[in-house]
Amino acid sequence: MISSSRAPHRLGYSWAAGVFAIGMAGTTLPTPLYGLYRAELGFSELVVTVVFAAYALGVIAVLLLAGNLSDEVGRRPVLLCALGLSAASALCFLFEGGLPLLLTGRVLSGFAAGLFSGAATAAVLELAKPGQEAHAGFAATAANMGGLGCGPLLSGLLAQYAPFPLTLPFLAHLLLVAVACVVTWLLPETVRRPGRPSRLRLQGLSLPREVRGVFPASAVAAFAGFALLGLFTAVAPSFVAETLDVHNLAVTGAIVFTVFLGSTLGQLLSGRLGVRRALPGGCLVLVVGLLLVGTSLAVTSLPVLVIGAVCGGVGQGLAFRAGLTAVSAAAPPEHRGGTISAFFLVAYLGISLPVVGVGALTLSLGLRGAGLTFAGCVIVLAVCVGLYVLRNPPTDT
Repeated sequence: MISSSRAPHRLGYSWAAGVFAIGMAGTTLPTPLYGLYRAELGFSELVVTVVFAAYALGVIAVLLLAGNLSDEVGRRPVLLCALGLSAASALCFLFEGGLPLLLTGRVLSGFAAGLFSGAATAAVLELAKPGQEAHAGFAATAANMGGLGCGPLLSGLLAQYAPFPLTLPFLAHLLLVAVACVVTWLLPETVRRPGRPSRLRLQGLSLPREVRGVFPASAVAAFAGFALLGLFTAVAPSFVAETLDVHNLAVTGAIVFTVFLGSTLGQLLSGRLGVRRALPGGCLVLVVGLLLVGTSLAVTSLPVLVIGAVCGGVGQGLAFRAGLTAVSAAAPPEHRGGTISAFFLVAYLGISLPVVGVGALTLSLGLRGAGLTFAGCVIVLAVCVGLYVLRNPPTDT
C-alpha cells in the first residue's frame, strides 16, 4: 500500500470526486422505477418506503460498524470495496425476482454508500494540493449530491426512451462502476502507513473533543435537509404519478434531479458565504422550500413542486456543505474519516426514519396528507436549528 509521503499525485481530487459521484448515482438509480416494480409485484406505498429505507439502514449499519475503516486500512481499498458492493446491488436488480432480492439490492447499495460517505469525502479532501482546499470541499459535497441526482435522471431517461426499462439502467451503471474501479486503482493512497483493520465493533457517535462544539448543530441541520431528499427520492415519484397524473419516467427522474441540482447550487453558494452565514441561511431557505412543497401538495401544482424542490435543495446544500466543512476542518487528520462518517450517520437517519413515517401515514392520510404532515415536522426542526446557530454561530474555516 502506498503511503501519502511517497505517492505521486498522478490523479487529483477531481478524479476521486468522479468515483464518488458514480458510486452515489447507483444508490438512487431505482427511484423512477418504483412505479414499475409496484405494478409488477403489486406492493403498497408503505412497502416502497420500506424498500427505500432498507438502503438507509444499510448505510447506517456501515457507518456504525466501519465508519473509520478507511482511517485504518486506507482510502483506496475501502473505495474498491464500496464499488464492488455497488456492482453487487446492480446485479440484484438485474436478476430481480421479487421483493426479497429488491431489499437485498437496496441493503447492498446502502453498504456501498456508507463506505463511500466517509472514505470518498476524506480522499477528495486529502488529494487537494495546497490552495485547492475550498475547491476540493465543493467537489466532495457536489459529487455526493450530484451523483445522487444523476442516478434518477439517468434511469428515468433510459426507462422511458430505451428498451428494457428494468435492465438497461443497471447495465449502464455496471459499466460506469468498471471505469470507476480503474480510476480508483490509479488514485494515490492518502493514509500514512495503512494497516490491517481492527475488529468491527459498534462505534456509536464517539467524537474527537475538537469537533464536539460544532458537530450537534451541523449534524441536525444535515438531518433536516436529508429528510427532504428522502421525501423526493422515495415518495415524490408516486405523488407525481398518482396525484399529478404525470406518468413519464423521464419527467419523474428530472423532478427528483432538481432537488439535487438545487443542493449542488447551494453548496456552491455556501463556499462564498462562509460557514457562519451559510448554516443558518441554509436552514431558512430549506424552510421556504418546504413551505412551497407543502403548497404544491395542497393545490396539486407541478410547477410549485419543482420550485419547492429547487429552493429546498439550495437550502439543504447550503447547510450541508457548511456543516461538513466545519466538522471536517475541526477533526484531527487521524480521526477525519470516522468523524465524517458520524456526520453522515446523522444525515442518513434523516433520510430513513421520516420517510418510513410518511409511508405509514399514507395508509390513513393518503399521499397528500402524509406529505403535508412531513413538511410541517421538518419545518419546525429546521427553524429550531436555524435559531440555535444564529445564537451560537460556528467558526468560519
